[in-house]
Amino acid sequence: MTTNLIKNIPDRLSKVNYSVLVEAKEGGYQATVWGLPDCQVFAATRENALLHLHELVIARLQNVEIITQEIEVPKSEHPWMKFAGMYQDNPLFNEVVSNIEAYRRELDTEMDTEDEI
Repeated sequence: MTTNLIKNIPDRLSKVNYSVLVEAKEGGYQATVWGLPDCQVFAATRENALLHLHELVIARLQNVEIITQEIEVPKSEHPWMKFAGMYQDNPLFNEVVSNIEAYRRELDTEMDTEDEI
């Protein structure tokens, strides 16, 4: 697995969108950045909770670097592929297939007979 680190993209990452969970609680509102439980505030009003949360997020992002990573996903073989063709050289394989086909025809005939009755 390889990881390619994409650097120096200041313009694309100058704004960060984040989802906020706002909950009405007894005595006010709790606002939490979704996925960052330590970015959480409680205030008397919804607007104040969002304002204080915005200030908290700005303070949190002052000394961080936001980077984007591209990770190549390893390709895996289908788990049944190791069994594909395992009977191709078996001299009994064609006989087994013929027996299965004959049994299926026999069952189909029985089903047709039951449907006619």
